[in-house]
Amino acid sequence: MKNSKKQIILLGSTGSVGRNVLDVVRKYPEQFHIKAIASFNNVELLVEQAEEFSPEMVTIGNVALYSEIKSRLKGKVKIYAGMKALEEMATEPCDTVFMAIGGVVALKPLVAAIGAGRRIALASKEPIVSAGEIIRNLADKKRSVILPVDSEHSAIMECLLGKTKESLETIYITGSGGALWKVCDKSMGSVTVNDVLRHPKWKMGRKITVDSATLMNKGLEVIEARWLFDVKSEKIKIVIHPEAIIHSLVEFVDGTMRAVLFYPDMRFPILKALSFPEVLPNDFQKVDLFSIGNFSFFAPDVKKFPAVNLAYYVLDKGGTTPAVLNAANETSVNLFLTGKIKFLDIIDTVAKVVHKHKSIKKPSLDDIINAEEWAKGEVLKLW
Repeated sequence: MKNSKKQIILLGSTGSVGRNVLDVVRKYPEQFHIKAIASFNNVELLVEQAEEFSPEMVTIGNVALYSEIKSRLKGKVKIYAGMKALEEMATEPCDTVFMAIGGVVALKPLVAAIGAGRRIALASKEPIVSAGEIIRNLADKKRSVILPVDSEHSAIMECLLGKTKESLETIYITGSGGALWKVCDKSMGSVTVNDVLRHPKWKMGRKITVDSATLMNKGLEVIEARWLFDVKSEKIKIVIHPEAIIHSLVEFVDGTMRAVLFYPDMRFPILKALSFPEVLPNDFQKVDLFSIGNFSFFAPDVKKFPAVNLAYYVLDKGGTTPAVLNAANETSVNLFLTGKIKFLDIIDTVAKVVHKHKSIKKPSLDDIINAEEWAKGEVLKLW
């Protein structure tokens, strides 16, 4: 008898999003089965996950760790290693390829999955930021469905259901403001890594938490929305919503608006992407409107958070420039997290590299990858 469970291939199973995906699957044993899992270098957790979820395949991105994981899982599962193996895993037959790999390394596996016509749950915003036009065109050609997992884009998708493109007026991407929203301008230069990682609402990975503090995360989400929903930049706006209950709003030409509300928990959009178009009940914490009392909204302070305008500039510039922004930001954030630069140096460095770059207008995938490598090198030259 054919297995009626939805078969999930999870790339990035040991990260913050990946662990949440497995928590959702754990709650719905009759609905979902993990067919394959992959991580770059977290052998310990990958082995634990393989033993619990019994996938058919396990891939470790770091080839040097192949022998270790093979000895730990000998005879229990097929084991592969290397970045090429991640790409090949992404093309395996399944119901959903869940892309939870962080950073620019997600680009090739994502393109491979789209090329194979897979349905994709996309939690990795970096590849669509870097190569949005290529990914959009390929997805249309291969009829590959991309379901966003970012809470904001999941909400936008839901707001747009049943609506025509012509009826759309404005997309409002909400953001909590991050850990530094209330920090005065004069103190921004002296904030520590620990200060930045104290997000007021979300429990996320370190890189995305820093992006939240610079508001680069919102800028990247604007670029992501441009390609996911085929909407011009002037129709996408950022609004700060400290309560983090409304995850995005969409205004239509008749003046009406739709919004999607849920408690700040990544499992909501994860479950939405895994089960779509079905709606499954859950026991996650729900929104209590009476205890919230009020919702507040603010325009982003673009002087205090220059990443916002930089992202719009990059989106309008197009070509390989978004890839440079993406890679330069990732590298600069890593320098901050390792104590090599200060907080304000992050966006300052990214801006210098972006403005130095000579963009290729109609890039190939290789052009995108080369631009990312160039950007990483330019950041390191500055420090």
